[in-house]
Amino acid sequence: MMTSAGKLHYLQVIEILKENIESGVFKENDRLPSDFELAEKFDVTRTTLRKALTILEDERVLTRRHGVGLFINPKPIFTSGIEQLESVSAMIENAGMEPGTIFMDVSDTDPTDECVSQFDFAEDEKLVAIKRVRTADGEPVVYCVDNLLSKYLPSETEELFSVSIFDAIEQSGNVRIVQAIAQIEPVGYDEEASSILRCGVDVPLLVLKQRHYTDDGEMVLYSKNYFRADKFSFHVVRKRV
Repeated sequence: MMTSAGKLHYLQVIEILKENIESGVFKENDRLPSDFELAEKFDVTRTTLRKALTILEDERVLTRRHGVGLFINPKPIFTSGIEQLESVSAMIENAGMEPGTIFMDVSDTDPTDECVSQFDFAEDEKLVAIKRVRTADGEPVVYCVDNLLSKYLPSETEELFSVSIFDAIEQSGNVRIVQAIAQIEPVGYDEEASSILRCGVDVPLLVLKQRHYTDDGEMVLYSKNYFRADKFSFHVVRKRV
């Protein structure tokens, strides 16, 4: 696609930049040349170039560090469809890496209005909050905040260092999680999660909120998982009906 003046269209600039990144002309975490240099290199107007760069930012191919410039984002280590329900441990294992846990806090919590409306509370039951940092080959990649009824918590909470939350809940054989309603929200910087995952303001997070249900419709787990967006990407396979 060419303009009437014979210059490159912004879509062609996008493709060329992607090819340059793929071939190693521009490497992960490299800073791009200035707008002036790139416009001259591709023989396009700076307006055309900026349109291409804006789209690449939206696609998270590039990230802007204010006052510094545009940088090449590393490709996510983990990419997953969210049609199939699986634990964070399974996602890490499927990427060929070793899942682990380096931080855990288990505490009784006052149920929020959101939780009360979802869980079927009995008068003598308590809600437990479990906070864990999940690692891949020792590197922090996901901050997990799980809320569940205390009756579903293993008697030995140390088990949560070595097994997924799904396995811990289902070990009694009386409960099996069969489906979840998921919601994905992008966030920029979260004071707690970003600090725990050792990423600064330039590394965005993806929050996956899930309500997990048994086959009889009982909600047993509400989770908020903060994923480093430079490590994870999610996709959905959509079919025409």
